[in-house]
Amino acid sequence: MPPQVGSRRNLVVSLVLTIAIAFGSLAATLSLGWGPKLGLDLAGGLSVVYKPTTYASSSDLQEVVTILTNRVNGLGVSGAQVNLQGKDVVVSVPGVKNARAVLAAVGQTAQLLFRPVLCEAGVGAKLVPLKKGQSLPSCAASYQTTATNLAVTPANNVAGYTSNSIPPDPAFTNIASTLPANDLKNQTVLLPLLGNPGVRYVLGPAQMTGHAIKKAVAQQTQAGAWVVNYTLTSSGSPLWDKVAQASFHQLLAIELDGVVQSAPLIQPGQSTFTSFAGAGEISGSFNEASAKQLALAMNFGALPVRLVALTTQTISPSLGHSALIAGLGAGLAGLALVLLYTILYYRALGLVIVLGLLVTASLLWAIISALGHTAFAPSFNLAGVTGLIVSIGITVDSYIVYFERLKDEARAGRSIRSSVDRGFKSAWRTVLAADTVSLLAAGLLYLIAVGDVRGFAFFLGLSTLMDIAITWYFTRPLVILLGRRNSSSTAALSLAAGMQARTADE
Repeated sequence: MPPQVGSRRNLVVSLVLTIAIAFGSLAATLSLGWGPKLGLDLAGGLSVVYKPTTYASSSDLQEVVTILTNRVNGLGVSGAQVNLQGKDVVVSVPGVKNARAVLAAVGQTAQLLFRPVLCEAGVGAKLVPLKKGQSLPSCAASYQTTATNLAVTPANNVAGYTSNSIPPDPAFTNIASTLPANDLKNQTVLLPLLGNPGVRYVLGPAQMTGHAIKKAVAQQTQAGAWVVNYTLTSSGSPLWDKVAQASFHQLLAIELDGVVQSAPLIQPGQSTFTSFAGAGEISGSFNEASAKQLALAMNFGALPVRLVALTTQTISPSLGHSALIAGLGAGLAGLALVLLYTILYYRALGLVIVLGLLVTASLLWAIISALGHTAFAPSFNLAGVTGLIVSIGITVDSYIVYFERLKDEARAGRSIRSSVDRGFKSAWRTVLAADTVSLLAAGLLYLIAVGDVRGFAFFLGLSTLMDIAITWYFTRPLVILLGRRNSSSTAALSLAAGMQARTADE
């Protein structure tokens, strides 16, 4: 059943409310200093594409996206996005001033592992990597850092204990450290110590991962050294006690992304093992920045797979600003041509299109600016600008459909008053059908696409919804009210209807 055009009072209320909401929203956002959340290509920033070094299931990749999203949000950066493109993970952080600092924090894949130290390895003048399929040799018995060889004994001295000093195993002196791609948690590896590359350790398979960590905080000790204090989860606490007890009076390495952060002796000042009660401390050659980065990585969990950066792109804000000016310039130029054509062709009714586009633009600016303060909408990038430019054509088409229906009614010999009522009823069905198709296409594209294409689909869909609302609550009441007046407005509408309409009236 076609919609009823409504009484004069309802039409006036609809028109006034729409104008008030549109320009009131625009004024509110401008007074608050809000603006669209610009994307990477407009605001500049950092974009990194990561690839898993080993097989990763869909659930693993989704966990990676969640962890990296939490990590970039934890940096206090707004508008950052983490998306999947096939098996690759794309991290986009727009508007950052210090891209290197963000890359250092985001780039840590946070594969935190707790490994037993089998022996120490020196560093030769020339390091040779292992051949494909070749494994590390076993530590010689006399160089193994076992409890027997170390002979740790609690003592009343500064260190709180005494122990044997075991030299590095010479069998590993000329073997290169394990590559990141081969740093697997179930394999024996050879890794350097953080801040001291001249010290390396041969480590056994991991006995615990960073998933056991509940919270980590970077703090300074009374001596001024930076450490990371952490608490364990309810399930991680007994696991840590089990791992620590198995390595009692031995070295246990804490590895993060192929680097040994610390390799402490487990409770050297005690003669018997006692529970850690769900808390511990990572000490090493930390400064404030590295301690805080480690705490940040630990807080948001360990990734299920190791990642390697394929490409890293830094876009300067000046380049993004130039792209924004070019995009807006193209859109405004196209809009000016459309408005000029509609005014010349439809005369007085062309002014209705101009006013309608101003109302639509005001509402869109206010909505997009408000969404920029949420995590719901994608960043406003060049693809979004393209979506809005395309939507101008959709919006103008709605006006043209209505006005052409008016001309058809006028050519059929009906009065202006009758034409605006009947014309809208038939035009509304066409506008609604066309906008529904556009909205379905935008929705489908948003669901199946990734990256910038989703931004195009989102803003195209938003503009299409706006067109439906403006057509019903603004264009309909304005044109009908003009057509019902027995004044110069009626004469203007008659002129807009065209020569054929006047011939039919005669």
